[in-house]
Amino acid sequence: MIMKNTLFYKGLIFSGLIFAAFAWSTEPESRRSLGEETLAKITGEEGKRVVESLRDISPELGDWIIDFSYGDVFSRSGVSLCTRELATISALTALGNAQPQLKVHIEGALNVGCKPDEIVEIINQMAVYAGFPSALNGIGAAREVFDKRGVKPRL
Repeated sequence: MIMKNTLFYKGLIFSGLIFAAFAWSTEPESRRSLGEETLAKITGEEGKRVVESLRDISPELGDWIIDFSYGDVFSRSGVSLCTRELATISALTALGNAQPQLKVHIEGALNVGCKPDEIVEIINQMAVYAGFPSALNGIGAAREVFDKRGVKPRL
């Protein structure tokens, strides 16, 4: 059933706190399409593989990734995809426990036009706010992605 002009509510739990997020979409199908399109722009086939890998155990988690993360948030027009990816890299670096996701988003940053130098600078800055171990792990993830793609920061 398609619900036109419906306000969708999603509650997110992060570190024990509840954050409410509202997303306006005229049709749920357009939200899904926009999410799939944005996911593909950023992650290429890798994002699709991640979502598909969830289908047998938690299909709703894959749906949330597409609909909310990419359909409602990443697809917003307020800042560029490069800026969104740099913000995501900083958050994942600061978390310090999300290496697979960090690598996907470093790849995504390169896919949407971020420069390797920008990625390294953002990760380096996290040493100030998240500590040297998190920044070192982030630089290690960046090195793996850069080596895989054959890119290097200019230093």
